[in-house]
Amino acid sequence: MSRSINRRQVLGTALAAAAIPRVAIAQQGRDPIGQDPTDVHIRLTFNGLVLTATLYDNPSARDLASMLPLDLRIEDDGGNEKIVHLPRKLTEDGSGPFTNESPGDLCYFKSWGNLALFYADYRWDGLIRLGRFDSSFDALLIRGEYPVRIERI
Repeated sequence: MSRSINRRQVLGTALAAAAIPRVAIAQQGRDPIGQDPTDVHIRLTFNGLVLTATLYDNPSARDLASMLPLDLRIEDDGGNEKIVHLPRKLTEDGSGPFTNESPGDLCYFKSWGNLALFYADYRWDGLIRLGRFDSSFDALLIRGEYPVRIERI
């Protein structure tokens, strides 16, 4: 009986070990951690302030770029971000989880269909990272709701 258990354990361990690299490869393809920036740059102008960002190479970021220019409203949400409600939802093709969130990320929140512009630490499911701000994002610290123009530059 112990030989039978040992064979099962060995076989189970071997099958599990063989599956791990496949799972890692599959997840790696959907994790936008290593996404490359594109040559698509956008400018957000509000309250006399200007921010620029570089978009990543993913379907959601390309969809956003296709909508520009936009004249919308930017507003505070929580203590770590500003949001902009878009006129329609972006495509979610090719989206996947990411684990290296950091201030300066430009994201899309799938549930609400809005842009999320992070100026402080965050961790939230349901986001697609669209790009990063090019330099200082201190303008996001200005509290209030303002008209915002988002355009391609």
